[in-house]
Amino acid sequence: MGTVALPAWADLKRAVETIRPWQSKDGSIDFDAEDAPERAEAERQVAAMADAVRALAPRFPHDAEYLGKLLTDLDRWAADGFGVPDFLDSLLAFQPSQERQDGLEHLVLFPMYTQNGNPNRNFEAVLLRVVWPRWLAELERTRFDNPMFVPITFEDFTAGYDTDSAVLFPETVAVREVPERYSWGGIFCDREAARFRRVTASAVETLGLELPEDARRLVGDQDLAVQTFVLWDLVHDRTHSHGDLPFDPFMIKQRAPFWMYALEELRCDLTAFKEAVRLESEGFEHGRNVQFAILFDRLFRFPLTGERVRNYDGLGGQLLFAYLHKHDAVRWTDNKLRIDWDLASTVTNQLCAEIEKLYRDGIDRPKLVHWFAAYNLVAAYLSPHPGSVWAKGPDALPLDQPPRKLVDQVLPDEFPLSMFYEALSKKLKHVIASTKGITAKAAA
Repeated sequence: MGTVALPAWADLKRAVETIRPWQSKDGSIDFDAEDAPERAEAERQVAAMADAVRALAPRFPHDAEYLGKLLTDLDRWAADGFGVPDFLDSLLAFQPSQERQDGLEHLVLFPMYTQNGNPNRNFEAVLLRVVWPRWLAELERTRFDNPMFVPITFEDFTAGYDTDSAVLFPETVAVREVPERYSWGGIFCDREAARFRRVTASAVETLGLELPEDARRLVGDQDLAVQTFVLWDLVHDRTHSHGDLPFDPFMIKQRAPFWMYALEELRCDLTAFKEAVRLESEGFEHGRNVQFAILFDRLFRFPLTGERVRNYDGLGGQLLFAYLHKHDAVRWTDNKLRIDWDLASTVTNQLCAEIEKLYRDGIDRPKLVHWFAAYNLVAAYLSPHPGSVWAKGPDALPLDQPPRKLVDQVLPDEFPLSMFYEALSKKLKHVIASTKGITAKAAA
């Protein structure tokens, strides 16, 4: 019997879903709140969580240390009065990157927020499975070293993952202090693949785009799409720490204009694209699929997903489309989209080279000068908002203020959608909304 079908898993989910509404944003329980439970009832639910973990633990001998410390952290949270949770000890014991084995299952239980999902540190329970085929392991060992990368798929989850979230990151967990460094990061490649397939299929039909046979096969095959995304994610993830980097690539504890984040994420995707072109030339079967996935996800889903407030992934997608369009690799004519596939490969690598040059030159620039150079790169292809102060140049900004103050002058939607994307949004927004909480089973 699979873990999802076990009564103990149902008991764990039931207890978690009972506790979640009682928790405050920081994960604590305020017993003076109007809808607060009796303390004894909260203790019963924590005990139910612990009993379920004990019942399930024999299925996870590779996580024995983590699950043992998890029980201690649960007991301490209740004993200390249900204040702000501290699950640092169990978090440090959970090390899925140490045993990347294809099909290996993990039980995860933490008070945590879910990126692009629930912003509060509520308890979440997730059953997941590692995706680590031999070909990927060999590429990571010989070419794309990334010891922290853990591609995973959903088995089941609680409400915080019935959202757009497709990552499991340790920095989202409630802890008493931030560790010096983290040693793993999980990407739910099955959710990425499923929403990519649904949105791409709808966009292709809406735009009248003719796809090559191998692209049609990718969009129609969930397993093939998962294999494609694990390779894309592997290269993307490691790129954040490789190359000529004028700043902390993750911009931790930094405040910067959102186009800096857009360019960083796009740089990582375009690096993956460049490597995929190279892999295809060497006869690697997934190389061309990664190119299709990056183009379609970036062109169709990214610009139209989420709110228009500092939407850096959306901005990166807009930039890629505009760059391809202005270099004739993409044409919107007679209400049909046409892609010159050979030219698109060349032009996409050309944009990657422009961003890499921006980064390399940025090493010798002051921060503000680099920000302006990055702005100018984006503005060369995308029209800024007519009311933008940044578009007027340095003379319009209070340069006597610290750089972080100039970020306040950035408009929430500094680079609005083009008329093409405004029209496309009306056709695709309901499809994109339907991918919330999507699973591979739903995409089949």
